[in-house]
Amino acid sequence: MSARRVALVTGSNKGIGLAVVRALCKQFDGDVFLTARDVGRGQAAVEGLKGEGLSPLFHQLDITDPASVRAARDFFKAQYGGVDVLINNAGIAFKMADTTPFGIQAEVTLRTNFFATRNVCNEFLPIIKPGGRVVNISSMMAFTTLGRCSPDLQACFRSDDITEEELVGLMERFVKDAQDGAHSQRGWPDTAYGVSEIGLINLTRIQARRLMAERPGDAILCNAACPGWVRTDMAGPKAPKSPDEGAVTPVYLALLPPGAKEPHGQLVSEKMVQPW
Repeated sequence: MSARRVALVTGSNKGIGLAVVRALCKQFDGDVFLTARDVGRGQAAVEGLKGEGLSPLFHQLDITDPASVRAARDFFKAQYGGVDVLINNAGIAFKMADTTPFGIQAEVTLRTNFFATRNVCNEFLPIIKPGGRVVNISSMMAFTTLGRCSPDLQACFRSDDITEEELVGLMERFVKDAQDGAHSQRGWPDTAYGVSEIGLINLTRIQARRLMAERPGDAILCNAACPGWVRTDMAGPKAPKSPDEGAVTPVYLALLPPGAKEPHGQLVSEKMVQPW
């Protein structure tokens, strides 16, 4: 078993994830793993970074495949005794012009961005080492989406006492309402991506509370990061930020110094905590 520290970034063969790996290779004292569901694309991304003089490592990881998630967990537990930095970056968004029925968009988007990320966290949080850092990459779009939810839904999502069971129930309800064509009349906005990001931010808040309750002495910090509007396949070419600029806040949270007690359970944008 290696005594080296280790960081892994999900969905990191391109875009913000790749930029995060690049930055960690320069700033993190330990091994940095680029992960991707497609082995060929992942290894090509690793070779590209090696061409820049960096030394990332690769592990296959498809967050929507529970067997792949468990295999990755077992690898990092066996090889490193756990994980020091986990950055959940993998996610999807349908384009505005996409004609896929909204019910399908809702199911596919929530399955990846919320439910699969939740499964990664449930598998990996138990092996996060003391002093570890967990960063869930989200979006400020969650704020505008929250404002378009019904008052009752807003109250649920802003509650400091919402449980994971309640949150999962709400995410499942959104998918069902979308599939029934009734989401608007039941208080939901017309954005599956935005709802998934509300779910992810709330999941982060719940995880942070759980870590404080179950591992109070381990000083693990868990936060959601908003990279901003970044030029990626997801956000398009008109965005003002480069991927390297978008990586700044996630990397800042991943490298919070030993002994830091905050931020924890927060949404952070431009290295600043945003009120939820």
